[in-house]
Amino acid sequence: MTATNGRDPARSGSKRPYRDTALIYGAFAVMVVVVAVATGGRLLWAVVWAAGAFLFATLWTWRSLRAREERRRR
Repeated sequence: MTATNGRDPARSGSKRPYRDTALIYGAFAVMVVVVAVATGGRLLWAVVWAAGAFLFATLWTWRSLRAREERRRR
């Protein structure tokens, strides 16, 4: 049992890690905007920061995933 496969050793992880990454970070970005609106924050700045954080986190993760795939190919 490892951190990536949980209790099922046959499971090797997600088949679509790029899509999963975008969905998770997109959900986080929406939550940031919702919290900003609920607390009376500035909507425009919340959207700008959420979009920036989404792009940065997604690109960083995609870069890491591509590097991992490249290492596996070697």
